[in-house]
Amino acid sequence: MTSDDATMPTFVATVLQSPEPLRLARFYGALTGWTVHEDDPTWARVRPADGAGLSVQYDAEYVAPVWPSEAGAQNMQLHLDFQVEDLPGAVERAVGLGAREAAYQPQDDVRVLLDLDGHPFCLFLPGA
Repeated sequence: MTSDDATMPTFVATVLQSPEPLRLARFYGALTGWTVHEDDPTWARVRPADGAGLSVQYDAEYVAPVWPSEAGAQNMQLHLDFQVEDLPGAVERAVGLGAREAAYQPQDDVRVLLDLDGHPFCLFLPGA
């Protein structure tokens, strides 16, 4: 390893805020099949066997974003993308786990859903 390699960061997670981190981590674990690592009530991690995953951090002041954006409202700062092979089936499965479809859907081959805390995420077909 060169000294340059030692300073290169390795991406390991996107962190979501939540009033209930374990609940949200379990949702994403069930959605993706990833392993949930429950560290304590204020922090949880969801990871695939290999690669980056999600972390969920407690935030007592969390305010759910609105989708699509509205002036003066808490707007999303990021969203998660998940590729699926069966879009209607994946949407049905996510809704069964507690997600809800967003009222506004900008594309036919992409579905915008909101997780248990209102974070937007997309399910999309290959090539979308």
